[in-house]
Amino acid sequence: MDVPAQSGILAIGIDITDIRRIEKTLERFGDRFTRRCFTERERVRSDRRGARAPSYARRWAAKEACAKALGTGFRRGVSQLDIGIVNLPGGRPTVELSGGAAARLSEMTPAGMTAKIDVSLTDEPPLAQALVIISLQPQFSEPV
Repeated sequence: MDVPAQSGILAIGIDITDIRRIEKTLERFGDRFTRRCFTERERVRSDRRGARAPSYARRWAAKEACAKALGTGFRRGVSQLDIGIVNLPGGRPTVELSGGAAARLSEMTPAGMTAKIDVSLTDEPPLAQALVIISLQPQFSEPV
């Protein structure tokens, strides 16, 4: 007998990043680093900021936290570019998955359920931190 999946938390990931390390990487590798690890939307948002390094560091921490929540890290087909940390119109951060990360989330999500990803970002220089929570909610079908 199949037991129906329950709503609740599926996975949690957390990461902390040293902003100074990201700043040094930006100075040393510039666009080569940002194009390899961040989506175009992330680059546009971070490059508009006066303090680029903290913005990139928060996003880096969120990507790491999300990869941990997915249970893969940056392996098994999941890359940094598959995890985009974007902001909703009101400014709230959220996660957009593509490629291997989206496939992994689909694999983790039980039938009849929808996965929702919440992210919280913060920094207190020299550190940036992110928390990612993947929760499950039942899918509702339209009545016929």
